[in-house]
Amino acid sequence: MRPELNRETDPEVFINFYWLKEELIAFCKYHSIPTGGKKQVLTQRIYSYLKTGVPPLHPKTSIKRTTKSNAPLSLSSRIPEGYKNDQRHREFFKAEIGDHFAFNVRFMDWMKNNPGKTYKAAVSEWKRIDQERRNGRRNPIAPQFEYNQYTRDFFRANPGASRVQAVKCWKYKKSLPGHNRYEQDDLIALND
Repeated sequence: MRPELNRETDPEVFINFYWLKEELIAFCKYHSIPTGGKKQVLTQRIYSYLKTGVPPLHPKTSIKRTTKSNAPLSLSSRIPEGYKNDQRHREFFKAEIGDHFAFNVRFMDWMKNNPGKTYKAAVSEWKRIDQERRNGRRNPIAPQFEYNQYTRDFFRANPGASRVQAVKCWKYKKSLPGHNRYEQDDLIALND
């Protein structure tokens, strides 16, 4: 069974269990540990704190100022440094691509990683990503979304299973120490 998360929790035990981000943030707040960042960052901070007893310093943050432009976008416009997905961009892409346009993780990452390229290149990239999706390509799930990866793997292995069964197996899995990847042995949770 999963232990309670407190100052006395063994760091090696802590690292072997699944914790909700909300639980990690609550622990950090209580122990004056910085609460910003992804789940993996919070986990590493808590692990370090449990090992050393010393709360990590608050990271220095740099404020990145971007000037917000209201100039109309065109295919020849350049993607700005510090690009943000917003309503202005959504409207532009819907006008260029069609009402079926939707932001997706791969496209948003591409936009953020390609400042200086044209919006014409962005439209082409979105269409390429969308075509791959229609051809059955599944995007990788980021590590912080363990539940999503677990359920994807669960349904791949058990095509006729229900969402209730998947959730029951997930709850069983996360109560165990170790990784949170789906394994056929997790179906034991359905025998209760």
